[in-house]
Amino acid sequence: MKSMNRREWLKSTGKIAATVAVAPLVFSSMAHAGTADSLQSKSSVSYQDHPSGKDMCSNCMHFVPGASPKVDGTCKVVAGKISPHGYCFAYTPISG
Repeated sequence: MKSMNRREWLKSTGKIAATVAVAPLVFSSMAHAGTADSLQSKSSVSYQDHPSGKDMCSNCMHFVPGASPKVDGTCKVVAGKISPHGYCFAYTPISG
């Protein structure tokens, strides 16, 4: 077995540490990138078909509207058809 000097040992240890630190980030982003599996279920975000006060899906940045304002749309976070008058814990108001 070849002996390592201090400089070689530090370089190899640094590379291993960097790989270990970055690997989970790379693999988790690859696993969730744009897949339907990455969407939350309605029950996991406590989705309801009615608003919570003035907070409703049509005012949320994650809502993707349907063909008209009264037709169900979809969501970037929650799976399934989403009412424009619905609400869930993923609600994030549109800023502006």
